[in-house]
Amino acid sequence: MPHTDNQRLEDLAINAIRMLSADAVQNANSGHPGMPMGAAAMTYALWKRHLKYNPQNPSWFDRDRFVLSAGHGSMLVYSMLYLTGYDLPLDELKRFRQWESMTPGHPERGYTPGIEVATGPLGQGFGNAVGMAMAEAWLAATYNKPGHDIVNHYTYAISGDGCLMEGVTQEAASLAGHLKLGKLIVLYDENRITLAGGTDLTFTENVRARFDAYGWQTIQVENGNSVEEVSEAIAAAKADTGRPTLILVKTHIGFGSPKKQDNFSSHGSPLGEEELAATKKNLGWGSTEKFWIPDEALAHFREAIPAGAAAQSEWTTRFEAYRAAFPQEAKQFEMVTTGGVPEGWDSELPKWTPADKAIATRVAGGEVLNALAKKITNIVGGSADLNPSTNTALKGAGDFQSPDTPAGAMGAVGGVWGFAGRNMAFGVREHAMGSAVNGMAAHGGVLPFSATFFVFSDYMKPAVRLGAMMGIHAFYVFTHDSVGVGEDGPTHEPVEHLAALRTIPGLTVLRPADPNETTDAWAFAIRNNTGPTAFVLSRQNVPHLDRSKSVGDLTKGAYILADAEGGSPDVILIGTGSEVGLCVKAQEKLAGYGVKTRVVSMPGMSLFEKQDDAYRESVLPRSVKKRVTVEAAAGFGWDRYAGDEGAKIGIDRFGASAPGDIVMANLGFTVGNVTATALRLLGRNDEAALEAGSNETAFAGPTLHHA
Repeated sequence: MPHTDNQRLEDLAINAIRMLSADAVQNANSGHPGMPMGAAAMTYALWKRHLKYNPQNPSWFDRDRFVLSAGHGSMLVYSMLYLTGYDLPLDELKRFRQWESMTPGHPERGYTPGIEVATGPLGQGFGNAVGMAMAEAWLAATYNKPGHDIVNHYTYAISGDGCLMEGVTQEAASLAGHLKLGKLIVLYDENRITLAGGTDLTFTENVRARFDAYGWQTIQVENGNSVEEVSEAIAAAKADTGRPTLILVKTHIGFGSPKKQDNFSSHGSPLGEEELAATKKNLGWGSTEKFWIPDEALAHFREAIPAGAAAQSEWTTRFEAYRAAFPQEAKQFEMVTTGGVPEGWDSELPKWTPADKAIATRVAGGEVLNALAKKITNIVGGSADLNPSTNTALKGAGDFQSPDTPAGAMGAVGGVWGFAGRNMAFGVREHAMGSAVNGMAAHGGVLPFSATFFVFSDYMKPAVRLGAMMGIHAFYVFTHDSVGVGEDGPTHEPVEHLAALRTIPGLTVLRPADPNETTDAWAFAIRNNTGPTAFVLSRQNVPHLDRSKSVGDLTKGAYILADAEGGSPDVILIGTGSEVGLCVKAQEKLAGYGVKTRVVSMPGMSLFEKQDDAYRESVLPRSVKKRVTVEAAAGFGWDRYAGDEGAKIGIDRFGASAPGDIVMANLGFTVGNVTATALRLLGRNDEAALEAGSNETAFAGPTLHHA
């Protein structure tokens, strides 16, 4: 075929992307047509000439990963998925942004074949892509052998001006540059337009210089409509495996639209019927009919089907050779890439007795995590420069660093860890850490965790929310869980954070009461492969509780830890975390006043809500209306458990700077206050209530909420 015919076919295919995207947005009367129209040529260059994928098997493990970080331009990726032959019918494009369609307004993992991660909140996809590249690097370093590269793929992302303005992107880019993630390639759709106007209003920095400073390779493409220029840039990016690459591609938003090209009006609104028709005429499109695609263009794109099948077949042949040479490694690789864990993974989890010395749940969490990591060898992760405090360092597992750096060359005895190290140092970058962990989990093959102080969960909140939305198998470890943090003061003492995280659908939040509950929490999280788990762990030491007479366990969300003797309880004390120990001691004290008391540990509210009515009634019978909830955090959300005749001991103020036990006492978290509150609910005389608290450390009084 002569070059001119090749050029004509490519132009036809690129315009098919533009028109399909614009038609869908117009049909929905909602969406962002400008970005897909402007980025169509560079996307074509990537998908047609470089991206390794199999439309008939979107989950083939050694595929390249593609992330549309500029998720508002979702019709760009939906168009590519349909055109290249994924199981995405044209009718679903016609249902763009409609109820239960496969084409939601922004890409969502799990709804559409070929969508790797949920994007839309700008910059999150960029951070996910960094995590995916980290996962690929770790798997390659761990499983590849000389002459046997079974993990060898790239991570590509398309980002826009908005993505590069967001702070999460700057954190993630800095981390990726430090790590020298050479198989990460980001195409920057440099159209110089945002929703509210041109970037000259807000964004005039030298982006290329910034990424140069991060340690990235940067390549400028002046003509974003030149498939050759873009393709050559991608080839150069792939050739430099020692640095991530940012390809700055100058494009025209709304390309082809006579009135809306290079105008912010095409960013977030349909072109309009009249302008859509004018655009088709301007581009020489062969029909004004919506969703019309020339057979020639569709056949050109569908060449991806046999090409993808051939690529996977070639990889399968290589993997079988790997299996023959390394049968144990092959078996393990198949297990981790399908989400499995080895038999006996929970056989050596630590256990404690009531006689053991009290320790913090963060310390217990570190012991449990290390016991798990010895058995489950694809547990990887790290903290935001806080390993000594969060206790999340994996002992003897090495640091995940580029082997081309001094840090990466500092290996364990007998070899160099490099990218095979399992301790991932995220630096002081909580937001990027969260999105990178999400990307690692979405990539597959690893079970990733992050760790930081609980107060900084606010910095991670957007990523945690998206992790829950995607239903990924990831672990978010938060320590220093209450005002018990103490001397660091209110800036570091979480108060409202538990309530906030508990409102996220699909996120399991666990605040264990003692080390044994911490073990149970981790065991649950390993099994919980339908969504992420957040651990909320104490800085202060807590006693090992006697569970010899408990009914139920952590997997139920709440259970009877210690029940009243001699019949139905007069009052129920409900606690979480370190406050459960207060409830147990208050139960003993209340017995001296002749009060029958039940203590309920509730480490996981959402899990308790999932239990059937019979179980919930067995733990919190409706007939027992005198209840006290005890948690060193905001009382929001506890009314349903305290009931109309109960009370909440919580905190609706910020903390204070003082030793942790003093702060807790002054805010009402004492055995005496819990006891006195229960007595008052029961209508006991004031002398008894006063006596109950008389020998406690003085306190200004808790924030008591009487429901």
